Amino acid sequence: MALNVWMFYFLATVIAVCSVLTITSRRILRAAFYLLCVLVATAGLYFLFDYQFMAGVQLVLYAGGIVVLIIFSILLTSHISQKFPKPEAIRLITGIVVGVSGFALAMLAILKYAFKATDSAAIRIDMHTIGNQLLGTGKNGYALPFEVISILLLAAMIGAIIIAKKGK
Repeated sequence: MALNVWMFYFLATVIAVCSVLTITSRRILRAAFYLLCVLVATAGLYFLFDYQFMAGVQLVLYAGGIVVLIIFSILLTSHISQKFPKPEAIRLITGIVVGVSGFALAMLAILKYAFKATDSAAIRIDMHTIGNQLLGTGKNGYALPFEVISILLLAAMIGAIIIAKKGK
């Protein structure tokens, strides 16, 4: 097997293991670290698939921004040493059933779809085109969705900090 195939399996394993550890960890700071590992490994997959722009966005926006904001919020609310209690059996079983059902539904949809190569010409992609689409507000523009999501994330983080501070 080629090295890139081994690297794909390694990154996929890191993503799968750290994803499970993120949701099963009972310590919040460890869960945030496992989430960081998942996001960095996802950026590694983007690099492996030769999507440098997406890998850069993944590292800067998610791994560098969101996870740092989450860790900062954890440190700000001073609940670092908090250990969450074990979940009730019914919630654990329900979570497992929902997770397995979602996975089965996604696999069913992927396996039933007939992926076909297109006959149309490839779209010319360069930094100018990407920049125009990221900064555009019209058709194929992404400026408005980015702004709405950033305001939503800011409001969620402020709300979480206020709720955490009221708990004291």
